[in-house]
This record gives sequence, C-alpha cells and structure tokens, in this order.
Amino acid sequence: MMINVLVEQNKHWQAEVYQSVSRDKLQKLIGYLPLKQIITITGVRRCGKSTLVKQAINYLIEEGVNSGNILFVNLEHPFFLEYRHDANFLNTIYDEYLKLMNPKGKVYCIFDEVQYFDNWQVYVKSKYESSLIKFIITGSNSSMLSNDLNTLLSGRSLNIHLDTFSFSEFLDYKKIEYKGEFNQTANKIDISRAKDEYLKWGGFFEVFQIEDELIKKELLTSYAKNIIYQDIVPRYNIRNSEVVERLYFYLLTTASGILNYTTLAKIFEVSDRTIKEYIQYFEEVYLLKRIDKFHNKPKEKIKSFKKVYSLDNGFLQLPSKHSSDLGLALENMVFNVLNQRSESVTYLKEIHEVDFYSDDTLYQVTYDMRDERTKEREVNAFNYFKFKHNVKKKVITYDSEMNLAEIECIKLERFILEGL
Repeated sequence: MMINVLVEQNKHWQAEVYQSVSRDKLQKLIGYLPLKQIITITGVRRCGKSTLVKQAINYLIEEGVNSGNILFVNLEHPFFLEYRHDANFLNTIYDEYLKLMNPKGKVYCIFDEVQYFDNWQVYVKSKYESSLIKFIITGSNSSMLSNDLNTLLSGRSLNIHLDTFSFSEFLDYKKIEYKGEFNQTANKIDISRAKDEYLKWGGFFEVFQIEDELIKKELLTSYAKNIIYQDIVPRYNIRNSEVVERLYFYLLTTASGILNYTTLAKIFEVSDRTIKEYIQYFEEVYLLKRIDKFHNKPKEKIKSFKKVYSLDNGFLQLPSKHSSDLGLALENMVFNVLNQRSESVTYLKEIHEVDFYSDDTLYQVTYDMRDERTKEREVNAFNYFKFKHNVKKKVITYDSEMNLAEIECIKLERFILEGL
C-alpha cells in the first residue's frame, strides 16, 4: 500500500511535468537548493506551497537531477494518519523509498504539511548531518514550525513564507501586462477590472479560477472551516470548537477595527484569556493578523489595543453580514501589501487616527480623496502626529491621484505595482 501512495504522489518518476504557475518566490527557493540548510516553506493552507515545491522539482530535473533522486510525500494522505504520532515512521517511509528507487547520490526529500507528524523535527535533525539528503519541508502553522526549528534545528534552516497570490501574480496569471508606465496606461481598463475582482475575492488560486461567485464563497468557507477543524481544534485540544468558528467569522465583520477582548469575551461567554488564545491560533495558521498601536516604548506598544486584519481579502466575503464597503476591502488589501513588505506595521490613534505607520511612512487609506471634507480629515490626521525625524505621508485611494503639499496621493494599483 505504501508503495502505491509513493508512486501516486511522485508523478515525476514517470516523467510527468508538474503544472507551472508563476510565483515570485520560486527564484528564492531555487537559490536555496544548493545550500545544506533545510528549506521550510510556510503559509496558509491552499496558498500554493505544494505547487511551489513541485515547480522546484521541475527545475531540478531540467538541471539534470535524476527524477528518482527526488522524493515528495504529502503527509496528510489518509494512509499516514494512523502513524502520525510515531516520528520513526518517517524513517520507514524513507527506507521504503530507498528500496523502491535505489537512488545514487544526493536525495531531495520533500515532506509536505509536516506538522501532521508529532516530533517530525527529531527525525529531520537525525538525518540533517548526512550530506546526501536535502530536506524541503512545508507547513501551515507558524508557531509549530518556528518553535520546533528553533529548539532543535537552530541555524540549520532557511524559511520562505508564501502568501496567497499577490496582485501582480494575479495579473501575471491573467496575462495582463503591467510593468512600466506604458503597459499600465495601455491596459488600465483590464488592470482596473482585475483590481475589483482581487479586492473582493483575494488571491487563492482555486478561487479566482472559478467564475460563479456563490461557488467562490463556498470554497473559501470550506478553506476556513478546514483550517479551524484540522489545524486548530485538534492541535490545541479545543472542546468547544463551535466558539472558535463563530469567533473567527465574527472577527471578519470587524476587520480593520480595534479589538476589545472584554467585549468579545462577553459575546462568546468565555474568558478574556481564551479569546486571546483563539485569536493567536488564527494568527498561527495565517488567517488573521493583529497590529499594535505605535509607541516609542516597546512595552507600551505590546500593551496597546490591537487592530485586526484578514490575511486574504476573499475571507471578508464570508460572514452573512459582511460589509460591502469597498473602503474596508481597500484598507485590508493595503495592510496585506505593507505586511509583506515590512515586519513592522503599526497604527496611530489619539484624537485623530492614521491607518498605518511602516518604514518611516504614514499611510491613510480612503476610497476617494476628491471630496473636500475627506481631504481636510486626512490632512489633519497627518498633521496631528509629530515625529522628531521626517516621515513620508501617503494616501492610498481606489483610483484618484493628486499631491497635497507634503502628502502624496496614489491609486491602489500604482502603490502595489510600482512599490510606492
């Protein structure tokens, strides 16, 4: 039976070429392949981790690596379920592969969704010193991978984080040319239509392949529930799983808002501590992300009220009372872009509020800056906060551009595509 599973999962052994979908992180992965370190690829379920490593398999074979020297194992396969508490079974899988393929020289061993096996890192560490094995590991839980790697594999791994498709990758998929001012001008209608679609439905590959919006929503709902019931509930032995699900969908209705743990605890009739733990679990599986209020003192920043965002815009469509406000979708998308560019994204709030502060730049997000009251509100917010050093001030809009003294007003697609 195991032989059947391995043959089924390793189509390249039969000279099959895997589907190629352009992802920006592929070149980074290729650059890591010659190095000894273990490569870990993290990201939310269904974001394309398996596809990315299969593209790397295509590359290795094109570069002359024997297909039999590459082992790919999806550890979520039902056959492995009864062995998931026995890390030694990973060795059994590898030994079965050696008998089956009898590889000569270096082996590329890929364990997909490795978090399904307890103590997997013990097995990987035991094999790491062998110069004949190059490990590539994917996982959907940031805490487990980082904690396990730091404990036993410190200094022995290189991580690649994969998000759902970015807007530029989405345009690549649609074959819409966008690089350079000429292409952005010539294809502005197609880019604008793609922007509307991406703002609403996000970057999951399987979702944007579907035309029917009802099916898109059903698919995203299944993604969210699978993550909750496969990656959160069993891992943390949560008995009241219904509360976890309800909390997640409720938080989607408050995206971009400030979290109040006490209020949430009353709504869901659990403790503040439980609410905080559940939200942390959502972060660990890449569903949501909290950001701090900016403060010069790190302790004050940590204690500050948090704002919460969805790590894919499509999930904002899931609650039965989801907001149809494009301004919310716009702000959530800008957050995701900033979050991918920088490890430090905060917000400012006193009498006035500034949506984001990152890399010495203040960002406001507003649908349209042409209204005079909107201009006044955004300018006042920028001017309220004083810094000892110069900071840039930018307003990201749906489609309007202008300059207001020191404030640069940029439409969303230019902000993303030109890295502004």
